[in-house]
Amino acid sequence: MKLMPQEIEVRYILPALRKELAIELSKDMKQKEVANILNITPSAISQYHKEKRGKTDLKIKKEIKLSKIEIMKNRFSAQLEILRLTKKIKDTRTICDIHKMHDCVPKNCNLCYKNDN
Repeated sequence: MKLMPQEIEVRYILPALRKELAIELSKDMKQKEVANILNITPSAISQYHKEKRGKTDLKIKKEIKLSKIEIMKNRFSAQLEILRLTKKIKDTRTICDIHKMHDCVPKNCNLCYKNDN
């Protein structure tokens, strides 16, 4: 195992979350507006639509739609929603599935959960 869980979040989960949120928000807003809300470039949103970035399937579409609703109500809530989503990904152990896709992880790895009570 070479990658730390934090690296998995930064390299795979955050880009995938931004992609899913950008695509969802783009249904009701202009790309420039979405880019400002998510603090990314309009070209990044274009790449998300063309499947050139954020390719990890997070399997949390329902949660993404809930985040979209919150962000549409309060455009300053995007960071809180991304934080909520990353917690959901960890709580459901989806982070482990993603880690296994990109690294050699021991079968019974419990690294992310050793200090959880």
